[in-house]
Amino acid sequence: MTQKYIAKIVPLNADFIGTKAHGQAEFTEDNDTLHIKIEMFDTPANTQHWEHFHGFPDGKDAQIATMDQDVNHDNLVDLPETEAVSGTTMVPFDNAPQDMNIPNDNYPTSDANGHFAYEKDVPLDALKKQFKEVFGTDDLELDKRVIYVHGVPQNLKLPISVAGEVGDYDAHVTLPIATGKIEKA
Repeated sequence: MTQKYIAKIVPLNADFIGTKAHGQAEFTEDNDTLHIKIEMFDTPANTQHWEHFHGFPDGKDAQIATMDQDVNHDNLVDLPETEAVSGTTMVPFDNAPQDMNIPNDNYPTSDANGHFAYEKDVPLDALKKQFKEVFGTDDLELDKRVIYVHGVPQNLKLPISVAGEVGDYDAHVTLPIATGKIEKA
């Protein structure tokens, strides 16, 4: 049985970043494969962009963050501020999503025009096995998840209040630039 999901990806933090990153994601579960296709426009140029789906391990329906989540009023919604409505980072859209290895340098990099396209076939059995190890269930519940695209150039001066360090990566890497609610097609 084939099930398709889509997410319209809208800008977040655009006023500060100076670009209105947007695009679309498609997820197709087909037997033993999850086909992921993401295309983004107007992202910060020549920048690696982490991208993931976020959600709540207890199955609560995740929502996209808006400027309402800017609890410290620095005019940016950073990664920790998204957690109240979007949950935690779950699955990366990198070179091996099934490994669920979040901090790495294997994510797409935008071109000089701020465009990138990502497409990957992921073995569902391997992804669900790893998902169960981490979150206690093998049900991805894609229609209860949201997608985030992250990443701004290192030379963009961020306020000291911006948080979101992950391992050796700072808030420039994790700052959300776009988000979208994943829905059944």
